[in-house]
Amino acid sequence: MSVTAFPIATDIAAAVTSGQDALQAAQSAYQVAQDDPYSALISTVSPDQLHDQAAQVSARLAAGEVLPLAGVPVVIKDNLNLAGTATTCGSRILQQYVSPYTATAVARLQRAGAIVIGKGNMDEFAMGSSSESGAFGPSVNPWDTSRVAGGSSGGSAAAVASGMVALSLGSDTGGSVRQPAGFTGVYGFKPTYGRVSRYGLVAYASSLDQIGPFATNTRDLATVLDAVCGHDPLDATSLPGTDVHGNAPQFVAALGADIAGLRVGVVRESLAGNTAGVSAVLEATLEALRNLGAVVSEVSLPTVQHAIAAYYLIATPEASSNLARYDGMVYGQRGAGQEVSTSMSTARAEGFGLEVKRRILMGTYALSSGYYDAYYSKAMKVRRLIANDFARAFAAYDLLITPTSPFPAFRLGEKQSDPVAMYAADVDTVAINLAGLPALSVPMGLEVVDGKPLPVGIQLIAPALQDERLLRVADALERAGAVVGVAGRRG
Repeated sequence: MSVTAFPIATDIAAAVTSGQDALQAAQSAYQVAQDDPYSALISTVSPDQLHDQAAQVSARLAAGEVLPLAGVPVVIKDNLNLAGTATTCGSRILQQYVSPYTATAVARLQRAGAIVIGKGNMDEFAMGSSSESGAFGPSVNPWDTSRVAGGSSGGSAAAVASGMVALSLGSDTGGSVRQPAGFTGVYGFKPTYGRVSRYGLVAYASSLDQIGPFATNTRDLATVLDAVCGHDPLDATSLPGTDVHGNAPQFVAALGADIAGLRVGVVRESLAGNTAGVSAVLEATLEALRNLGAVVSEVSLPTVQHAIAAYYLIATPEASSNLARYDGMVYGQRGAGQEVSTSMSTARAEGFGLEVKRRILMGTYALSSGYYDAYYSKAMKVRRLIANDFARAFAAYDLLITPTSPFPAFRLGEKQSDPVAMYAADVDTVAINLAGLPALSVPMGLEVVDGKPLPVGIQLIAPALQDERLLRVADALERAGAVVGVAGRRG
């Protein structure tokens, strides 16, 4: 597939605004989704739902509305509610659940003119780093189908990386947008916590989850961020101001800026343990930033070495609490047995997969009497220390940089038997969620593994509510020709 085969969201929107049938682009993507050789989707919308969305776009354009994503087909992760469609979260326990309402972020995409064609494949309840724990089989990497697409938003990443759609939404709890973006050669953005409404996102770990988009270029990414960011009274964690000054999102307006003089800190703790290819791409990125006038030097964040341990001692207790509702009484199929506790136990035993059960057990144990102070409480203190480290770093630097992952996409099944090794795949990303910061994975290069080129993502990190800064830097790199992404695709 050549780079010219990849759709551009802003081009589609311009064509539809100029008179092209809104259904045309959506139908083209919808037909590709029926084949779906990468298992990017769990389900598609019905033909009637597709036609209804397109008709609404056409009617609104005819009425004179300006729709920045007019007619653009999109995929949303299957933990985001869309009224009238199945929302399974990649789990058997929700296989029959049909959403009665639409998530705010999805509704805002539709308000901007986007047309949802399907629900992205994922790790079950977003618990995983490879999209292999889902009940409906793994997504595979469009660059090499023997390798994972990353997780937990692997399906949303694969849908963009394969050229099925120009845009998709995922959710990021510890790297679940950025890591699959890095593995598949696309952009993946994790906004500041609270900047995108979580209303309608099925919760994994409520204090860490954040919805974020995938795209193949910075203008598309900025356009979708302008559409979905902003305060939502339906979400208690939604920030009352939309940026550091309380202004409306201005991502598209941030593009085209000069980054000369930008102070970039390379996180020293992220330099060890990387493959040779990842290290080479990171160094090439730093050189590209220097050529653009940035000032680059190393910075130490000593507490990030504890981020993986703290993350799992915070995320799993929150998961244990959030998933208590899935008992077959209200959500999920009721388990066999007349006695209530037996029915609940059966529903959960049959409905949840191994990784979800593992995390529920870990979380319940960490919250149990006698262990709360030893584990959960201590992890929360480490979380504060990590946030403090970032704050000190940002007093001296405008931007921090790390690899998105210490290695490219690994083979299917390679880490399935070793949960700890799987958890370590997020070593460069989890600290950002603990601190609530914005971060962006940029597809900056390739590493050849077993004779095949695989994408390497580089992670840019900004202070809270300085999300637009990430777009300015990524756009500057893109305009300088330093970004590889889907342009490096072969085959």
